[in-house]
Amino acid sequence: MNLPVLLEDPHLVAVAKPPGSIVVPGRGAPERTVREEAEAILGPLWVVHRLDRGTSGVLLLARSADVHRSLCSLFERHQVSKRYLALVRGAVTGDLRVDVPVAPGRKGKMRAGEGLPGARPSTTFVRPVLSFGAAATLVEAYPASGRTHQVRVHLAHAGHPLLVDPDYGEPAPWRAPGGGATLDRTPLHAASLEFLHPVTGQAIRVDAPLPADMQSALEALQASKSG
Repeated sequence: MNLPVLLEDPHLVAVAKPPGSIVVPGRGAPERTVREEAEAILGPLWVVHRLDRGTSGVLLLARSADVHRSLCSLFERHQVSKRYLALVRGAVTGDLRVDVPVAPGRKGKMRAGEGLPGARPSTTFVRPVLSFGAAATLVEAYPASGRTHQVRVHLAHAGHPLLVDPDYGEPAPWRAPGGGATLDRTPLHAASLEFLHPVTGQAIRVDAPLPADMQSALEALQASKSG
């Protein structure tokens, strides 16, 4: 597993999680986790937050239980600014605010809507970055709350699901017009985190570069648009 270290100090670590990997052990056959991979390089670590298997990008880990508690508290109080990049279906022509409660569904899925059992207030801000007409749009998504699958659920609710999403959209792999690129996972990337360091008080921003499969998809979409 290629696991670039984006930030490292005596208190915390940020790594670039690759798509297709799991953060902590799950059900089924054993497989190497991101935490295990990071600990093999950096020593004992505590997972602060999680990213879905298909999602790539910035993952934050703590070097001690005390720092872990402090960082988790920042996430719980919504004092961490999270920016995602997503390739979605359709043309997103302007900024969106998706202000819809999210509730647990069946088999680990979530649902968006008013009045659902267990629904919790949830807000995501969406901004178009690159448009490829009706085919797709690269968007930035800023979740103001931290519900499970929130960005994916809110994008689908807004009519712009990810190009590939077996839970909330089209499960089949996406292929660029004319070939040249394929996406077989949810094209969602945790591009950056911003927060105040829990020990030093310093303002921290961590960025993760776009992974190769999403970059190839963007290039193929751009070539198709230009052609």
